[in-house]
Amino acid sequence: SGPLKDMDFSVQEGGGARILHQFTLEPPAVSFRASGEKAGIIDIEPRSGILYINGSLDWETKQVHKLQVESLDQSGNTVKGPYAVTIYVEDINDNPPEFDQKSYFGIVRQNSRPGKPFMYVHATDRDDPKTPHAQLSYSILHHFPNPYEKMLFQIDNTTGGISPSRTGSYYLDPQKQDTFTLVVSVKDMAGMTMNSFTSSIDVNIIVMESLWKAPPTIHIKENSTQVHPVNISKVQSNEPNVTYDIFEKEKLSRLPFSISENGDIYVTEPLDREEKDTYTFFVVSKDKTGELVDKPLQIHIIVEDINDNPPVCQQALTIIEVQENEIGGSNIGKVFATDMDKQDTLNSRLRFKIQSQEPEFPTKDLFYIQQDTGNLHLTGRSLNKRDSAKYFLKVLVTDRAFETVCDVEVHVIDINDQIPIFEKSDYHSVSVPEDISIGTVILEIQATDGDEPATGSSFITYQVKEGDPNKTFIIETDSETNQGFIKINKALDFETMPVYNLVINATNPEPLVSGVQYNSSSLTVFKVFVTNVDEPPVFLKPVYKTEVSEDIPVNTPVMTVEAYDPEGDSVRVSKIVLREMQGKYAQYLAWGKTLFFQKSLLVEDNAAQKSKAFLILHLRDVNDNRPQIAMDYPTFFCYPVSGGERTLIQATDADEQFFYSKFTFSLADEMNARNNWEISKFNATHAYLSPKHANFEEKAYDVPIILNDNGNPPLENKVNLKVSICKCSSENSCF
Repeated sequence: SGPLKDMDFSVQEGGGARILHQFTLEPPAVSFRASGEKAGIIDIEPRSGILYINGSLDWETKQVHKLQVESLDQSGNTVKGPYAVTIYVEDINDNPPEFDQKSYFGIVRQNSRPGKPFMYVHATDRDDPKTPHAQLSYSILHHFPNPYEKMLFQIDNTTGGISPSRTGSYYLDPQKQDTFTLVVSVKDMAGMTMNSFTSSIDVNIIVMESLWKAPPTIHIKENSTQVHPVNISKVQSNEPNVTYDIFEKEKLSRLPFSISENGDIYVTEPLDREEKDTYTFFVVSKDKTGELVDKPLQIHIIVEDINDNPPVCQQALTIIEVQENEIGGSNIGKVFATDMDKQDTLNSRLRFKIQSQEPEFPTKDLFYIQQDTGNLHLTGRSLNKRDSAKYFLKVLVTDRAFETVCDVEVHVIDINDQIPIFEKSDYHSVSVPEDISIGTVILEIQATDGDEPATGSSFITYQVKEGDPNKTFIIETDSETNQGFIKINKALDFETMPVYNLVINATNPEPLVSGVQYNSSSLTVFKVFVTNVDEPPVFLKPVYKTEVSEDIPVNTPVMTVEAYDPEGDSVRVSKIVLREMQGKYAQYLAWGKTLFFQKSLLVEDNAAQKSKAFLILHLRDVNDNRPQIAMDYPTFFCYPVSGGERTLIQATDADEQFFYSKFTFSLADEMNARNNWEISKFNATHAYLSPKHANFEEKAYDVPIILNDNGNPPLENKVNLKVSICKCSSENSCF
């Protein structure tokens, strides 16, 4: 309650009768009066001043009620007021959402873009749109039929847009299922509470064939005379307001195709099949943002051939050789021609015909040509070189529209009907020393051939037929004179083969004609006598190697070498004995290095012929050196010793390191040493030396250390390491 003044009230709709406020009277006022939008249920009790609602307010009917309240005296005159009293009706969720249609129908194209709505459903709610009471959420309750595990359709829960899901974009096919019924639900309260109101409706969808599909393979005739560009096909997207574009599958210098804004595909210029016989490219559709709307379509173009190329002779002049004895009907060669038009079509089918023959002797029809293959044949008789050594033919080659003349030259060649004949059937003998150089000519031989010179019928090849099983000799032929040169091919050896009885034949590379055979006229003989040469003795090995320990006793045999004399003479063979180790070799061993002695060994026979071999002696190290302390700087600790100091000491050994894996460091078993010092391992060659206390005088100490090289056998050495305790400079070094 309170005095009369302007007031606002918020009241939930519904709820029945209720008291809102009580105004108090202020003399001389004795009553109150209300006027305005009372809706028949809002009023004030005049005497008590109680403002009340006698019924239920409805937000959907009226959201605001404006009243004026004034106080009156006993005469009914206004004392105060009128004051504005405003009642705001608060909405409650008391209205279910309602679809704006009793049912919906939609059409979707096969392969439509997933997530792109093809239709919308719409519902309204009479509750306050500024509150969750009227915030609607859409969903798909059921899907009839549902042939797959995943839904074929999806709905935007805010806009009600229905689109294919990814599964639907792939699987929707009117040939398999052309109608679907969706049960779509709408909830208020944004679908977030269990107490929200729900409505549902059927959405009937028809699946239609996709408009976006690649046309069949497009055939275009080459070298078209039409005015370009020429329309060759068309594509259409499933969605409106798209733009079309072409991009290449192949990297070409130019792509002679374009596409219009309506999806019409054009060829922009005449095509040449011989330049390129197929084209493949992609057509795409894009929305206003440049995003792809549909999957790219592959367009395949085949350029059809027309007869626009003449036959071409494969050679400017075709030369064919024919032997005199070729019988009538023989295939003597072929005329080759090509046509750039499409293979295996009538446009590239070639026919051959002999147009002329020069000379026309002894007859004008000595040759004929197979019209479809170009194979050239003799007609009925063999050619004779005495009639003409050459014939000149002009061969007409035609396709259905063009013709070409090819030139052919037929050479009549002599047949191999003469055998090579040696000038001498016996070249007697030749003597050569066994040390003759390889490649030396030892004899010249000559045969002649009556066939046409400079042909395979007259060229002579010489071969050793008998008497040379190891191919010790080789025969080369002078191509102009047919003279043969017998040369040494491998080293001779008097002791192995002192005499060669050689039989040599002469043949032609070209086969002899039937009825003609080589005979004794194509054979000759001679002997090769190998003379002995006193040769030096020969070691069994060019190099001798062995290995001995460095401590091998003097006068111990280390190796035996062997040699022989090819003539069978006796040879003097030395046994090598290690006599001494002196000078640089002994010093070298003391360094622990691997040493190779290399020394030439000599043997000689009775004729004082000498040969030389090499001896390599590898000396194997023995663990015979005791380990030592190796320090590049004096060992010291700064005075006074504070504790915790340590210094690194190193051991070394003159032997090969192969004989030890690590050094062992320890203090000698002396009381002062063990009380004052300690040693700890650092690695295989170093250890730390540390003072055990700080009570050291400023002087030099001898620290006895035992070193062990752990070799085989192990060697041990006791060394006294001099350690100085000294005053140090600022750089931590002894003054």
